[in-house]
Amino acid sequence: MLAPNLDAAHPLEIAAHDYEIVRRAVEYVNLRFRDQPEVEEIARAAGVNPRALTDLFRRWCGLTPKDFLQAVTIDAARRVLTESDNVLDAAYEVGLSGPGRLHDLFIVHESMSPGEWKTGGAGLVVRYGFHASQFGMALAMVTPRGLCGLAFADEGEEDKALIDMRRRWPNALYIEDPVATAPYAARIFDSQKWSLDDPLRIVFIGTDFEVRVWETLMRIPLGKATTYSSIASCVERPTAARAVGAAIGKNPMSFVVPCHRVLGKDGNLTGYHWGLTRKRAILGWEAGQLCKG
Repeated sequence: MLAPNLDAAHPLEIAAHDYEIVRRAVEYVNLRFRDQPEVEEIARAAGVNPRALTDLFRRWCGLTPKDFLQAVTIDAARRVLTESDNVLDAAYEVGLSGPGRLHDLFIVHESMSPGEWKTGGAGLVVRYGFHASQFGMALAMVTPRGLCGLAFADEGEEDKALIDMRRRWPNALYIEDPVATAPYAARIFDSQKWSLDDPLRIVFIGTDFEVRVWETLMRIPLGKATTYSSIASCVERPTAARAVGAAIGKNPMSFVVPCHRVLGKDGNLTGYHWGLTRKRAILGWEAGQLCKG
């Protein structure tokens, strides 16, 4: 396969190309983070030279590889948790609970009726398209009322991602229409387009309990994290951490509804529907956004 002409490519296409190298680097860091490997070692594992890896990481997330390593280690995740006794309460205090500012993507949302969910989306028209992103190929799904799904796919697994998402609402009518989904993808993955004056519209399709969990996830600010048990308390089901985990696993909007900011009780990075490597990559990229800000 010919390498893309990065000089003429769209920034998100460049980021998607970069992610394949980033993915290899993050996988290696995941295996060896306790050893705090040097840039040269990480670069060898990623298949590039140290200078190229450093330039790539600065372009991709604004951090050096060593800074990124620190951002995605379990110790760093634990420190995020200890910054606040209750991250979700802190989010309320700084005004993140308002309907037009649920989190850094500036979202307004609504939920489909329980009847629409119970019928498996019968009568619902969902348009979908694949788009380049900083975290690999992204599958965006929209209805006339807004974004209803966002998934990620590793190279060559786009069909698998589409089947997985269609399984959630099996009776809906699906139409491939990347022109309709492109504006949503551009809004989501370009942080300069995150605007309070032009909020992203999303539509939740799930049970009442799942929707409450997803709404709670949107109160976790950029650069913060929380636990399953904390979310269970917020939805007034303090003993239902397992059910909360199941609802988080069914989150249909990766990145937009930031389930990647949920950690295990001990601060460990736990399961992620689109892969732990991608979860670490997203957290590291977000750390770079904070540094830029």
